[in-house]
Amino acid sequence: MSQLSDKFGKVAVLFGGTSAEREVSLKSGQAVLNALQSAGVDAIAFDPKDQPLWQLKELNIERVFIALHGRGGEDGTIQGALEFMGIPYTGSDVLGSALAMDKVRCKHLFKAMGLSTAPYTVVDSRHEFDSQAIINEFGKVMVKPSHEGSSIGMAEANSAEQLDAALNAAFKFDSQVLVEQWITGREFTVAVLGQDVQPVIEMTTPNGFYDYQAKYQSNTTQYHCPADISVQETELLQDMALKAFDLVGASGWGRVDAMRDQQGNFYLLEVNTVPGMTEKSLVPMAAKANGASFEQLVVRILEQTL
Repeated sequence: MSQLSDKFGKVAVLFGGTSAEREVSLKSGQAVLNALQSAGVDAIAFDPKDQPLWQLKELNIERVFIALHGRGGEDGTIQGALEFMGIPYTGSDVLGSALAMDKVRCKHLFKAMGLSTAPYTVVDSRHEFDSQAIINEFGKVMVKPSHEGSSIGMAEANSAEQLDAALNAAFKFDSQVLVEQWITGREFTVAVLGQDVQPVIEMTTPNGFYDYQAKYQSNTTQYHCPADISVQETELLQDMALKAFDLVGASGWGRVDAMRDQQGNFYLLEVNTVPGMTEKSLVPMAAKANGASFEQLVVRILEQTL
């Protein structure tokens, strides 16, 4: 037995699941599992799509590393089940997970607490809406299903016709859709480990925005870590990120996405409570810039369950 297997006991890495982000989760989970095993942790793979959750008790699992992305894994559902079963798990609790996953309520919170975020409106498939009025008010917009991650269902629109098409596509994923004023500018992300903010990363892509293809499939996406911004801007963005993370009740680890417009103003986009952990992922990149290997990172995240 290694020191770490004594320390943590038997660990299940939950990945896969049934959300629209299953493919990304499979990659994240495999990377986490490999790293934990190579660090000497007694870790096994567990896919809730194929295995009923009660088997965690049968397998004598002592703690869980959640690498499930999207619905069912990142929205408080699995967290609630694990609380009920009395099994410690990584990342945010039920409330923090549920709030962070809900883009609409996140925006309401940011706005209520005076944190900078882009002007927005909410469109509900169950109620009538006027696409032309939205375009008249905001100009170009970004459309986002409220409860999806990995940029799934997102689209840009700068006419009523484009907005109608984007909303109809987004409604396939969610009845509530966030419509944000388009920000032309630079895209950033800030990883949070415990209460420690990591170096800021800037993402640049020839795509219109940092979409699913840019995140997981493209070789043209570039990452700058630490980002090429001033010390003051770095500290401002890190402070905004930590405030947003704490505001939604997130804990353990996560990532906060933001943009800076051409006038130099920062805007919060969203909080991710189970960000990607693949070889192209951003949290490992930030941790590496801070001197931590992928293996050290996953062990540190797991340590928060003790």
